[in-house]
Amino acid sequence: MKLLLFYSHSFFYETAAKSLPSAPDVKKKEKVTDAVVVFFHVEAEDRERKGKVVLKFVKNVKWLCGKFSTRNVVLHSFNHLSGSKADPDFSKEVLDEVVERLTRTDFQVSVTPFGYFNEFKIHVAGDSLAKVYKEF
Repeated sequence: MKLLLFYSHSFFYETAAKSLPSAPDVKKKEKVTDAVVVFFHVEAEDRERKGKVVLKFVKNVKWLCGKFSTRNVVLHSFNHLSGSKADPDFSKEVLDEVVERLTRTDFQVSVTPFGYFNEFKIHVAGDSLAKVYKEF
């Protein structure tokens, strides 16, 4: 699992094109302010340790949200952080479980449409902790 986390003053995205032919048709745009934006990459080897991966994913998101006193989160599947890729169905399982755990603990979670390339704008804070990379 690879995570690239940003504390963002604002994050805007709009669907551009499908990257997975099986993805449902979606045309969406959204702007979120005062949020931790997470670009995540699920790797093939994460299947064997799914529980640990989900737990660490959630803990890292909550930790960075705590540093900036926000409960807003944006999750974006970004399969460009590693050469090892999990299959899309497993990646979606991980995403759904992370969303469920964050939502259950009163985080406001936005998810960019899974299986799409998106146009986006991100205004990242200048603090050193506003840009964090994690792998586990």
